[in-house]
Amino acid sequence: MKIDKIQALRGPNIWSVQRKKLIQMRLDLEEMEQFPTNKIEGFRERIEAMFPTMIEHRCSEGTRGGFFSRIERGTWMGHVIEHIALEIQTLAGMETGFGRTRETKTPGVYNVVFSYVEESVGLFAAESAVAIAEALIAGTEYDVEADIQKMREIRERVRLGPSTGSIVDEAVARDIPWIRLGTNSLVQLGYGVNQMRFQATITCKTSNIAVDIACNKEETKRMLDMASIPVASGGICVDEEDLEAVIKKINYPIVIKPLDGNHGKGASINVKTWEDAVEGLAYAKKYSRRVIVEKFITGFDFRVLIIDNKLVAAAKREPAHVKGDGTQTIQQLIDETNRDPRRGYGHENVLTQIDVDRDTTDLLEKLNYTLETVPNKGEIVYLKSTANLSTGGTSVDVTDMMHPENIFLCERISRVIGLDICGVDIMAENLTQPLKENGGCILEVNAAPGFRMHLAPSEGLPRNVAAPVIDMLYPPGKPSRIPIIAVTGTNGKTTTTRLIAHIVKNNGYRVGFTTSDGIYVQNHMLEKGDTTGPISAEYILKDPTVEFAVLETARGGILRAGLGFSRCDIAVITNIQEDHLGLSDIHTLDDLARVKSVVVRSVKKDGWAILNAEDEHCLKIANELSCNIAYFAMNEDNPKVKQFAKEGKIVAVYENGYITIKKGEWKIRVERATHVPLTLGGKAKFMIANVLAATLAAYLQGFKTDDISLSLQTFIPSAAQTPGRMNIFDFKRFKVLIDFAHNASGYRGVEEYLSTVEATKKIGIIAGVGDRRDEDIKECATIAARMFDHIIIRQEKHLRGRTEEEIIGLIMEGINDANKEVTYEIIPKETEAIKHAINSAQDGSFITALSDVVTNAIGIVQEYLDKENEEA
Repeated sequence: MKIDKIQALRGPNIWSVQRKKLIQMRLDLEEMEQFPTNKIEGFRERIEAMFPTMIEHRCSEGTRGGFFSRIERGTWMGHVIEHIALEIQTLAGMETGFGRTRETKTPGVYNVVFSYVEESVGLFAAESAVAIAEALIAGTEYDVEADIQKMREIRERVRLGPSTGSIVDEAVARDIPWIRLGTNSLVQLGYGVNQMRFQATITCKTSNIAVDIACNKEETKRMLDMASIPVASGGICVDEEDLEAVIKKINYPIVIKPLDGNHGKGASINVKTWEDAVEGLAYAKKYSRRVIVEKFITGFDFRVLIIDNKLVAAAKREPAHVKGDGTQTIQQLIDETNRDPRRGYGHENVLTQIDVDRDTTDLLEKLNYTLETVPNKGEIVYLKSTANLSTGGTSVDVTDMMHPENIFLCERISRVIGLDICGVDIMAENLTQPLKENGGCILEVNAAPGFRMHLAPSEGLPRNVAAPVIDMLYPPGKPSRIPIIAVTGTNGKTTTTRLIAHIVKNNGYRVGFTTSDGIYVQNHMLEKGDTTGPISAEYILKDPTVEFAVLETARGGILRAGLGFSRCDIAVITNIQEDHLGLSDIHTLDDLARVKSVVVRSVKKDGWAILNAEDEHCLKIANELSCNIAYFAMNEDNPKVKQFAKEGKIVAVYENGYITIKKGEWKIRVERATHVPLTLGGKAKFMIANVLAATLAAYLQGFKTDDISLSLQTFIPSAAQTPGRMNIFDFKRFKVLIDFAHNASGYRGVEEYLSTVEATKKIGIIAGVGDRRDEDIKECATIAARMFDHIIIRQEKHLRGRTEEEIIGLIMEGINDANKEVTYEIIPKETEAIKHAINSAQDGSFITALSDVVTNAIGIVQEYLDKENEEA
């Protein structure tokens, strides 16, 4: 078997609009296409022995053990690999269960699709599943546990931490979108101007000064002391002389910890001798030049969490430890403790496994113990000096036991330091009494406190501490999203997108939009190139200045990674015509329609899908939508349009020369088509269709028809406003048209326009695109032969696996198929072809360059026009 390609789908996609996180693997079974599982001796027994838990895979049978029944009857290896990939992720602590396996048009080649929790793990699972299947086929040994452990390690390296993850989960539960900014824990909630950012538990509202204060233990202690808040006595040391002076002042026992440390790193507690103090000083100085030395306070370690100056949770923490039974060694007790199903690798479970490290051996040495020591029955042996859950510690929820005075104290601390999310560490016998009565004190105040001990305590009530964070960032009434209009289709996407963006801008919004020529915010190009995929959409949604997004959405990005947004308010399909067929397993117009439908299927329930009423594939798509649907059509008398009008649906039509919106039998005339510059005086019919779609989108968004009309009149087709979309350059003796038309439908639109143009000679400059089908290249050439008197064939770009000679040969065949006397010549380079056409143009000629790289063509023609104007 051979993996042809593995890709991660991160948004709504052709397999599922709801399940946005899928791995798609194109797998060539090669000779295994001839060997379903029932023809492989012993395969059922081997896979069941390796994965007994797969008994829970119901498969299409719908019953427990259904997958094993399928193997018994015979199923292909792609299906098996799908299930293996899902199972090994689940065994690695990432439970997931959606999968699909479908054969492509190429015999023996399958698309194996399965869900993932972490993308890097999903990609690894794809390759691992194939290797495991090959071992099962051959009957050879395979270390599945090694792969599962590797997946755990990848997950811990790339996943969001438990605190960050809990805030994201809460946001998702409230329908707030999120984007991970980079590979760390920096996360954006919401889109555009309505975004909020946070990293771990530091939010965009967190005071930088407050964080600096909290990270400076000396300053924190001074400020708390000045506010009459009980703190441990002590001082700052940089050398042994300082250490001796502090100890003389506060006496033993003491705590030594780095001044700028975190997570308990470099700390030594309950130090009682000078030798241990010197050693503790050296240990702490590995993490910070300055070291804090404090009086060791007896009692329990408590963490209190305050969010938005309100107490939300409190927990009693205990360092990782074992309890002796009089027979087992410390190592055996550690092993037994780690077998607790609540403990796992990293953050996968409520508790973390206890690992033996330097801190552990140091603590044991102080007791004159080793890992082979057998502690007495009931003896508690501490294995870590701090109570962090990440090192195996435990926590008990005590939120409801806090005395009101302690609650007041902790909430006051958050204001004194100035933190919106604040962790207060307290040492006290209990929190049921005021600290001033039981002698407890504040040890530290933490910025970015961890949530895990509160989310999943080992004992007591779990607390949803992420909820008050979201309450603070998004109080009631504050939106998290911005309006999104997505535009897809075969032809007209870019023009429709630009026109909608123009209307939106004229209505007072700061609009960001993506097109096939670049990313724009308020008409400022920020990135150049074909930007119609999910990365470009995300670019706009991440921009903190954008109030409204209009996103051109092409098939390539959908197939490659899914949509770049979870849902949109309005989606437009301009048309579905033959283009890009034969690529990426898209062979028919039905296949292409399935891809385009992803966009309209992502429309929110009360949003609008805008479809072409004269396109049969758009009409089919309408049957599978659950949102509102509106239509546009060039012909008011189209039977479907009449039917929709009777049903009271909203339809935009071109009637009696007007761009009109029909609501049932009512008509709202927005503007006369001849007054809309984009239609070239009403002659460019396909442009009128684009105007109808854009007008309808604007109307459904709630813009007034008067404002829409004004925008239609002020949107001027030009190289600046609509590059490559019917750009006409007026020379003194002739005219030049540049258009991006590159498929048969686009060519027919230009042909219809040219039929209205009077010219002494119509000259066309055309090329083929190498990754199109032979018939597509020839059909374009045939249309060109119908509309031009003379053709210049050029072919220097977009060969895409073909030779220049091969493409030109197909173009010449297409020209000859037109049965029309037309002359042609071959000038391979586009620049030379355009220059030749201009230099040899006769009076009254009309030159049309159908260019797939419009910026080059526009630049050349503009240079000639500027020169002519200068000479005049």
